[in-house]
Amino acid sequence: MSGEEKPGLSYKARRRWSLVLLLVGLPAYIVAVVTVVNWLDRPPIWLELLVYVVLGVLWALPFKFVFKGVGKDDPDNPQD
Repeated sequence: MSGEEKPGLSYKARRRWSLVLLLVGLPAYIVAVVTVVNWLDRPPIWLELLVYVVLGVLWALPFKFVFKGVGKDDPDNPQD
């Protein structure tokens, strides 16, 4: 193993996984949350809003490492 290798996902792998999470995972999560809220028989609007806000933040926390630095230039690419 060379000293240049980094543990974890590469930049390209993180970009691909972030795209998959945003295009497939997020819509599936939204459907699941709306289904759960519908089971509550229409709670008061403030409670429903609170549930959506809290769950909207919580979905991304486990994937923080995937999204970190994805919007920046590839650190492994040599600069021109």
